[in-house]
Amino acid sequence: MERKEYDESKVAEVASHFEAILKLIGEDPEREGLLKTPVRAAKALLYATSGYRINPTEVMRQAIFSYNGSQMVIVKDIEFYSLCEHHILPFFGTMSIGYIPDGTMLGLSKLARVVDAYARRLQVQEHLTAQVCQEIFTTLPAKGVIVSCTAQHLCMKMRGVEKQESATTTVDYLGTFADDPALRAEFFAAVRN
Repeated sequence: MERKEYDESKVAEVASHFEAILKLIGEDPEREGLLKTPVRAAKALLYATSGYRINPTEVMRQAIFSYNGSQMVIVKDIEFYSLCEHHILPFFGTMSIGYIPDGTMLGLSKLARVVDAYARRLQVQEHLTAQVCQEIFTTLPAKGVIVSCTAQHLCMKMRGVEKQESATTTVDYLGTFADDPALRAEFFAAVRN
């Protein structure tokens, strides 16, 4: 697993807020089990929001190659973890991405990196799906892009309506996918298989 380096001044500042929160909820931050919790929580939050410090356009530009083909490229089931911007609780799932090349193709791992760049921010699933779609469509460029995202939200499972089996699917598409229902059907058929 890759070790992440942190700006120690940010860690200390965020940790001080976690310590205050522990006190506010009735805990004792000096208790043995909580002594290092504020720093651990600060590092976890900074990691979970590392997408703010990643430029997805620059990530993609590192691996754009000439390509004469014109058929669909699909990477499916890219897992992601994010935090709901309304409750700061996790939501997680998978994203499948398809695009129609327009003289260029993208290194496959960069699709997953773009997903992470946007997922590792405070988010809502609808915006996450649209942002990934728009980034690929604009930066690659592509004739068309389609993104399907299915996620489970702890803000629905562990609080509020507490629906344990619920999942949410969002879809966004641009270019030729917006104009051609058969192309969208081809993508979904490929993703199902």
